[in-house]
Amino acid sequence: MAIEIAVETPLQDDVRGLVAELNATLLELTPPEHCYHLTVEQMAGKDTTVFIARDDGVAIGCGALKRHGVEIGEVKRMYTRPTHRGRKIGAKIVERVEALAREEGLKRLVLETGDRHPAAWTVYERAGFSRCGPVLDYPDSEWSVFYEKSL
Repeated sequence: MAIEIAVETPLQDDVRGLVAELNATLLELTPPEHCYHLTVEQMAGKDTTVFIARDDGVAIGCGALKRHGVEIGEVKRMYTRPTHRGRKIGAKIVERVEALAREEGLKRLVLETGDRHPAAWTVYERAGFSRCGPVLDYPDSEWSVFYEKSL
């Protein structure tokens, strides 16, 4: 069956499990004080739209658009389960995030990712993002890599 990506609430048990996996994965690579996770409750806020990728009904990937005012959107909570990596799921989620941001008239997308996530860098760079200095209120840290894209 084909992978399906849709806007969903993160307040579902299987999505909570997916986000818990994401958090555990990030904490293996980055000290907790340099991880900037949104909780599933924060992800369910009105300023955030969550995309869930499913394979035969099973949640296997996620990503979100968090709005910061009327011009800036932030790519958050990007994750694909290891069993499904290499199938461009992250790229498809980023495409959906960008399409929604454009539809809403946002002017710029930004994001923070870790310094030990080269696979993530590839997804963002292939999607046309460029490295930049710190964005939003993130501190300038050796543990962070920042990207931006004008829309």
